[in-house]
Amino acid sequence: MPDPATAGILCPMRLPDLDPADLTDAQRALRARIIGGPRGSGTQHFPLTTPDGALTGPFQVMLHEPALGAPLQELGSAVRYATGLSDRVREIAILAVAAATDSAFEQWAHARIGRAAGLHDTELAALAEGRFTSDDAIEQTAYDFCRRLLQDTSHVDDEVYARLHTAIGTTTITELVVLVGYYRTLAQLLDVFDVGVPDEQH
Repeated sequence: MPDPATAGILCPMRLPDLDPADLTDAQRALRARIIGGPRGSGTQHFPLTTPDGALTGPFQVMLHEPALGAPLQELGSAVRYATGLSDRVREIAILAVAAATDSAFEQWAHARIGRAAGLHDTELAALAEGRFTSDDAIEQTAYDFCRRLLQDTSHVDDEVYARLHTAIGTTTITELVVLVGYYRTLAQLLDVFDVGVPDEQH
């Protein structure tokens, strides 16, 4: 039931955009790592900054709390650029999280990255609707495992683990568990702070 004390009060912007000129030293250093790292050095499938220079999506959340944002962005960079996952498998897994968490920003951003990784429109639509299938056994196993992790009953028993180990191996299992946990964290941050797709990109 709504709190009578706050009824009718409009919620202000939960996290205002940070002007690059007003950043603390820690924030400035984090912004430089985000923009100057692998995310900013390759092809840009979605903008990291607004026209005014503020960071977009989860990166603006990270920038508000650099003590947590710095290690969080480093983990994200590792998930994106330092695993053995193929580009398609990585984006299939991320889009599975985006669909399960109803994360508009991650769906918007990673549909673009996924398309560049070779996912076609029919596959992207299936991922958004939670019904993806693939003739590639590794892709299908990875997707099914991520979907399992995203369910309330996500326990992996010995039988399930044995099948996963045979199909994709320990390293890929570890990478997918970390990926799902990381993108679930981003989705929750985006939801709590009401961060969506940049207005001009709707």
